[in-house]
Order: sequence, then structure tokens, then C-alpha cells
Amino acid sequence: MTSFAPDSIVLNRKLPLWYQVSQSLRASILGRSPRDPLRLPTEEQLAGHYGVSVLTMRQALKELEDEGLITRHRRRGTFIEPHARRGAPVRLLGSVDAIVAQQSGMKAELLDHGTTAVPSELAEYFPGLPEVATYHRLRCDEKTSEPTNHARNYVRPELAARIDPDDLARWPMTKVLRDVVGVDISRITDTVEARLADPETARLLEVPLLSPILHYTGITYDGAGRVLDVAVIHYRGDRFSFTVTLDAT
Repeated sequence: MTSFAPDSIVLNRKLPLWYQVSQSLRASILGRSPRDPLRLPTEEQLAGHYGVSVLTMRQALKELEDEGLITRHRRRGTFIEPHARRGAPVRLLGSVDAIVAQQSGMKAELLDHGTTAVPSELAEYFPGLPEVATYHRLRCDEKTSEPTNHARNYVRPELAARIDPDDLARWPMTKVLRDVVGVDISRITDTVEARLADPETARLLEVPLLSPILHYTGITYDGAGRVLDVAVIHYRGDRFSFTVTLDAT
């Protein structure tokens, strides 16, 4: 029986190898063609493919098994679940001030700004709008000037008309909208998921292609439930982590 052929990856020694392998294999599984075989190569073959130990490969496979993407059968092998889908994302909630604090403290360069047709994946957030304003920024560490993340913001045109691009080199968009433009921000929903760096992200963040990154989407709403801004940010996986604290009281 022919086995499924996963993509390759350049491993980053700063991150756990099992995590990188699991995410690479996860991306290959979720992006497979319906015609691809469901059977995975053996642990030994996969370990050789990724250049890791069998123990590391076993840990990566356990992660995917726990997620429900694969099933493992003694003597028969490991198989992709035919209806496997991307799991529910981790959602982080906090105050607007906390989000402003998270976004601050880095040097930002405005790479470009203008208007564009509403991307199809964001159409649900901007019903009835043919265009939105866009701002693309690269953020770097203040001390080392090392790139840490790049962000694209999609903003309602009537708000963008009141934004001074120079302000975005100093402050995060959330602060500009709230404190400069003066809009009422009622809530922000954050979604974070693991992805692999595409060519643009790898170039801007100076990481190898297909390195693990954190893909963040932030949706900002006003008091009437209208979306003001959609932020899409790619963080270097070796520089950022997200922590959620649950208060049981």
C-alpha cells in the first residue's frame, strides 16, 4: 500500500523538535488532496524523513493522535482520519488595556498603506463594504532591531480617514483607534494558532521557510457590535508565547 508523503521542514533548534515535526505533519495532513493515501509511513521512515529520533517522532505522532487527526493500529500502521479537520483555535480574552500593553514596546515600521477590496476571508466582518483601508507594519525588538512580527490591519474607511500613519509607527492600532480617533471599543476577540512561515513571512521575520510561527487574528468591535478593525499578525514562534490565566474564584 502506498504511504502518504508529508512535506519537508527546516528544523529550528530553539524550539522543541517534536512540536515542529507535529505541526509540519499536521499542515501536510490538513492540506492533503482527497486522492492522497491515508496510510502514513512507519515511525522509523518518518523519523528519517524529518531527521529526528524515533522517540521524538513518536511524541509528535501522539500529539496528532490526541487531536484526532490520526489513528494508530498495532501491526496495521498509522492512518490519517479521512474527515480530519483543523481543531478549535485557542481564544484569549482580556481587557483592552492588556491588549494595548501586549502590542506595545516594539519599534514599528509602516511598510505600506492604502485601500483594497475586502478579502473574501474577511467579508463576514465588513458586510456591505466594497473596500477597507490596509496598514502593513513590521515590528522589531527595540534593543536588537531583530524582526519579531509583522501585522496587517484592515480598517473601516471612515475611520482610516482620521488616522495619521505616523502614529502607527509609535502606537498599536488599538491605541490609535481608542485614544486618537476616539472610537468606542467594546470588545476584542483574539484567536491564536500555530502555522508554518510562508515565503513573505519568512523573509520579513528572517526565519527559515516553514518555520513555526504564531498566527494571530484580532477582531475589534464597537458598542453596537460593528467590526472596526481586523488585525492579522504573524509572530516568530521562537520569540513569543501566549499565556492564559484562569481565576477559579
